[in-house]
Amino acid sequence: MSRDPYDILGVKRDAPQKDIQSAYRRLAKKLHPDLNPGDKQAEDKFKEVSAAYGILGDEDKRGRFDRGEIDSSGAEQPPRSYYRDYATTEGQRGPYRNAGGFADFGDADDILSSFFSRRSRGQSEMQGQDRHYSMEVDFLDAINGAKKQISLPDGPALDVQIPPGTRDGQTLRLRGKGDPGFGGGAHGDALIEIRVRPHRFFVRDGDDIRLELPISLAEAVLGGKIRVPTPSGPVTVTLQPNSNTGKVLRLKGKGVPKRGKESGDAYVSLKIVLPDAPDAELANFVSEWRAGKAHDPRKTMGG
Repeated sequence: MSRDPYDILGVKRDAPQKDIQSAYRRLAKKLHPDLNPGDKQAEDKFKEVSAAYGILGDEDKRGRFDRGEIDSSGAEQPPRSYYRDYATTEGQRGPYRNAGGFADFGDADDILSSFFSRRSRGQSEMQGQDRHYSMEVDFLDAINGAKKQISLPDGPALDVQIPPGTRDGQTLRLRGKGDPGFGGGAHGDALIEIRVRPHRFFVRDGDDIRLELPISLAEAVLGGKIRVPTPSGPVTVTLQPNSNTGKVLRLKGKGVPKRGKESGDAYVSLKIVLPDAPDAELANFVSEWRAGKAHDPRKTMGG
């Protein structure tokens, strides 16, 4: 049996949505596979946390889970009906109450009449119910598109085509992969909600991609050609001399693909990063650099 998603995220059942989102982000940042390479236990916990957020992060799904309409995997729960649901008030006759005052055993004529009445209204053929599932995909698979498999808890694995540009929370429909119909009716559909794992340096902003790119001091001062990663692969960019931290480069068409339209853009924010180990030559140069000492980058901030 799957664990309660509230327990997995470590939140109370009456927690506001913002607390649920904060709990997920905290755990995802800690357990993300890219930050724990080779740690199978962390990877399994990350999947469990993402599945729990797939239920509780959506207010509608959370409500359905709280009401017992879906389970912790997002699958539909069978409706619970009891004989008392069909009982009527005193003096009335219902499908499970007979003239002798006994509930649970309906009159045979009433049952047959109800059955043939439904058939006469053309209700003997009914489409099967849809089934709801949640599926995690990597960030780049969602951006570029991919073919994945989802293993159903009570059936065979299904092939799922992830379209390029798929968003977090988007629902894909697999027609005819739901519950069988009644009386020759068509199967329902499988509805698969996509949860996109965060990337360690790409961030999606609508149809654009944002990236903070580390550059060396030499690259910042002298400029030159640098390699910049994008979701569709690395590209070479010419960096202008004297490029400061915070400068943003726009890479047109290197963002999120859009069906029938031009792709979004990638926005690359530069960040100067010094070597981890102290450099005596650099320190000596800066100590003798008069213009550098005279430069005050905070002069407009006051104080």
